[in-house]
Amino acid sequence: MLAAPLLFALCILGGSLIPANRNAVRPTDGITIYVYTNGVHTGLVLPTVNGLHDWRARVRPTDLGDPRRAGQWLMFGWGERNFYLNTPTWADVDPKIVLRAAIGSDTTLMHVDHLQRLWRGPDLRPILLTSAQYQALAKAIDADFAPGAAIKGYGADDLFYPARGSYSVLRTCNEWTGDKLRDIGVRIGIWTPASWSVMRWFPAP
Repeated sequence: MLAAPLLFALCILGGSLIPANRNAVRPTDGITIYVYTNGVHTGLVLPTVNGLHDWRARVRPTDLGDPRRAGQWLMFGWGERNFYLNTPTWADVDPKIVLRAAIGSDTTLMHVDHLQRLWRGPDLRPILLTSAQYQALAKAIDADFAPGAAIKGYGADDLFYPARGSYSVLRTCNEWTGDKLRDIGVRIGIWTPASWSVMRWFPAP
């Protein structure tokens, strides 16, 4: 009974410490994005508009109750629909919802926060990308949006959108973040199911 949890913990540790893109060289200039954590979830923060991609056709300001709250930066996170919609705060966590999501769910959402400005802190860490990497990342995130209308978020500045992909204990919100970065050649763990699995690869400013 103890062997399975121990093996799973070792897999998390190994996947988090063994690098993918081992020989990747960080660019000396390019476009800065950010990886964010709230201690459990991670997400990717990209500019709403730059010379390479404009998110306003996908994440429309008019989707917000007040379009004036549309931000200069967008924070993208991906996760299981039922957990997202029924857990506005950690006090609302229901073990049954967590278990169902861990077992596997084919209904997922993209969570998008509009940010007026960025901040300095250990929960927000910069990643420098080449133009080609940035375009590939924007294309990959955009492809994970599914058809459908925006869904009201937790506050005035965030929204949910239908997403593609299946959630499970093997493909968590943090693994989604790691997967997006691995696919564009960023050096990060080969499997990143936990928040620390992602954040450990990027030094705090």
